[in-house]
Amino acid sequence: MNKQTFQLILLSLFPFLFFNQCSVSHKIKKNPNDLIHGYVAPGFEDVKEEFIQNFIKRGENGAAFSVYYKGEKVVDLWGGYKDALTKEPWEENTKVIVFSTTKGLAAMCLAMAHSNGWLDYDEKVSTYWPEFAQNGKENITVRQLLAHEAGLCLVDEIFTISDLKDFDKIANIMARQKPLWEPGQRHGYHLSTMGMYMNELMRRVDPGHRSIGVFFSEEIAGPLNLNFYIGLPDSIPGEHIAKVLLPSIGQFVFNMNKIPVKMRKSLRNRKSVLAQSFNVPEKFYPNDETTYRVEMPSGNGIGDARSIAKVYSVFASGAKELHVSDETFAELTNKAQVPPAGAFDEIMGVDTYFSVGFIKPGPNFEYGSSYKAFGTPGAGGSFGFADPDKQIGYAYIMTKMGIYLNNDPREVALRNTLYKCIERIEK
Repeated sequence: MNKQTFQLILLSLFPFLFFNQCSVSHKIKKNPNDLIHGYVAPGFEDVKEEFIQNFIKRGENGAAFSVYYKGEKVVDLWGGYKDALTKEPWEENTKVIVFSTTKGLAAMCLAMAHSNGWLDYDEKVSTYWPEFAQNGKENITVRQLLAHEAGLCLVDEIFTISDLKDFDKIANIMARQKPLWEPGQRHGYHLSTMGMYMNELMRRVDPGHRSIGVFFSEEIAGPLNLNFYIGLPDSIPGEHIAKVLLPSIGQFVFNMNKIPVKMRKSLRNRKSVLAQSFNVPEKFYPNDETTYRVEMPSGNGIGDARSIAKVYSVFASGAKELHVSDETFAELTNKAQVPPAGAFDEIMGVDTYFSVGFIKPGPNFEYGSSYKAFGTPGAGGSFGFADPDKQIGYAYIMTKMGIYLNNDPREVALRNTLYKCIERIEK
């Protein structure tokens, strides 16, 4: 899809989205219980009120929010529409694509590989994947790759979303890629490519040569009874998935000053690494059946908020149910180490902090109770994370995409209110 087509689609949607949002807001103001459902434990009532306010004040259309605290589910809310066109309501088990929030769940798979002794974060990638040792990548370690320090943000060879069905083809393409900078010296968000590298690493180190999608299904989702998939199975009809609403041109125009300066320039420049990243792979459409069915650990995970919060809750307490070792848990909770060039992200244009596949808290993205927190936000506003200090597993997902890199106002309002409730409870 070219730029002109994309803009025309957004322009055609804008009047509808404005009218539809007014409709949602009006209905919820009149009777919140018609469109907002779920449960909050005693002491967390303010979270439900903030969830309602997202629809009234912050343009929410359809969303779910779930929190586990000290192993117990204390928030489980959903509401609005899963399809803005048909006004089909968001239901208890509605699933939606969560974009880069998927990366955090994929990183859990590699953490389990580390715990099993299959993967050493400080070993060279080429030790497990010999073909990777091409074009200056011979000495890249797993830790550097997962910290977005490898300079492998783009792919020179064109392929489409349907090509992700062929793991060997994608592995060969990724192995041939040349870094954009000297690996290990600086970092920059591998927006689209990271999942492909993670997937091939998993295939190489797992004794059964399972992909991340299969490993997640068998070793994490199955044991924990999660409703989340990296590669939607054929048994789940595509029409059951909530439909994503892309940001309108109006949203960008009126909020451009809220986007970091370098990112703003990169989004305007079609030749920038950030802009090009959105085309890897080509024909990635978030509401398309082909996108649902392939495995793309960078960004096509599909599930409900409850499942994301639950698995982060398990990992927040050390993931003993999944037999994760203390050594691996220490890796997840360690403070992020920045490369020699500093924390400035070459792609996103702000300071970022990465560690073993997760985005860690930092000055531009302060979440959790300390640096021990780990998680990953997704495009448009979704976010899942673990807070080991408070024993929190957290997840917010939505249909209407915002324009923020992170700290979407809807998600921030829920997060801040949640921590205020916990502060009161603990006092």
